[in-house]
Amino acid sequence: MAVQGVANLLVRGLLRTPLVSRLISRELVTVYVVGRKSGRHYTVPVAYTIHDGAVLIGTPFGWGRNLRTGQPVNIRLKGRLRTADVEAFTDEPHVVEHYALISRAKRNFAKFNQIRIDADGEPNAEDLHLAWAAGARAFRLTPR
Repeated sequence: MAVQGVANLLVRGLLRTPLVSRLISRELVTVYVVGRKSGRHYTVPVAYTIHDGAVLIGTPFGWGRNLRTGQPVNIRLKGRLRTADVEAFTDEPHVVEHYALISRAKRNFAKFNQIRIDADGEPNAEDLHLAWAAGARAFRLTPR
């Protein structure tokens, strides 16, 4: 996970660079999370897809527990800082559905989460279940 921390640091810097951020921001959104107990601020670049006007993200990592339904969060989407309303999902049907949507659109997300994609572009159902069973959470962020 130390490598992931270094990678996140590098990506956060690139996302703040005007010209480079235009390319990277097609793949990543930055989520500004505040720890619910510690009060610590986290800046997390994460793969996303747009679905029905909302930003869908997913993560198996602990920072996701700080995103809660009904509590807005700041995001940087396509270079623009915005506030977004959060819907958090931990139940299997919603997590699997959202992970499938993101995996279809973002193959790197699928690969990172060990979700195989078949020849028709469909995510493997067992892999989606395993992602949920390992603690994956999904989020629907609706920018204001």
